[in-house]
Amino acid sequence: MRRDSIFYKLFQQSPTLLFELLANPPNNADSYRFDSVAVKEPKFEIDGVFLPPESDGAGVVYFCEVQFQKDEQLYERVWAESSLYFYRNRSRFSDWQAVIIYPSRSIEQSDIHPHRSLLKGGQVHRVYLDELGYIRQLPIWVALMVLTTVDEEQAPEEARYLLTRTTQEMLSPSSRAIIELITTIMVYRFEQLTQAEVESMLGITLKETRVYREIKEEGREEGREEGREEGREEGREEATANLILRQLTKRFGELSEEIRSSISGLPLPVLEDLSEALLDFTSLVDLQVWLKVR
Repeated sequence: MRRDSIFYKLFQQSPTLLFELLANPPNNADSYRFDSVAVKEPKFEIDGVFLPPESDGAGVVYFCEVQFQKDEQLYERVWAESSLYFYRNRSRFSDWQAVIIYPSRSIEQSDIHPHRSLLKGGQVHRVYLDELGYIRQLPIWVALMVLTTVDEEQAPEEARYLLTRTTQEMLSPSSRAIIELITTIMVYRFEQLTQAEVESMLGITLKETRVYREIKEEGREEGREEGREEGREEGREEATANLILRQLTKRFGELSEEIRSSISGLPLPVLEDLSEALLDFTSLVDLQVWLKVR
């Protein structure tokens, strides 16, 4: 299950979600912007960065790491990347904070002794999702994060509860975004199930949601004339390819004509796979390797 991409979608929809996890959020939390940033020489990408509004002058930058697998050098990497980015952009920020999100304490790096000062100094915040409380008593956006961790036997019931709660508490377009995210989480968690089985599980028609079209490549409307359908398919391919090219250019700089041509020629299902995969790319080499094996 690609939990990292799900969490970044959550943060894109609601950047203030990060600050709901902190005991002392900044006063201007509503004005923060979620983004990914690149640091050159050496070149690396930081996917989860919350940038303060430039209109307020130098503010606090927040780095976020979502970690669902054990990494015994996680803190070394996070400190190195965060410190270098802060150093390169010192004039823009007055301070930095880091938030590490774990499903549970068991996933945390074992040897934390070298990092004792940072971990106890109030600058680094460790969040363990299984300790946030009962999922039904949490704010809806926080509950979505916890939904990625609950047992598979419990997940369908909690997802149905959150769907019902969303329709009762939220107004469009927020409700639509949350419903999409709930279905995204459940399709990823139960990708071995058929469309009918997932629909029955959630009590909704998935082919009416964007997530099912993206992940299962289904849900086309019936009754369209074949020629018009083909034309719209080509339009979706072009729009998706252009969006991916803009994202890659923003992260890695100007792309070669060869790479642009390769991406523009990909069919829609492969483009949709690439839109997910690029979240994990740290350099153009990752992109080139991905393209070669497709």
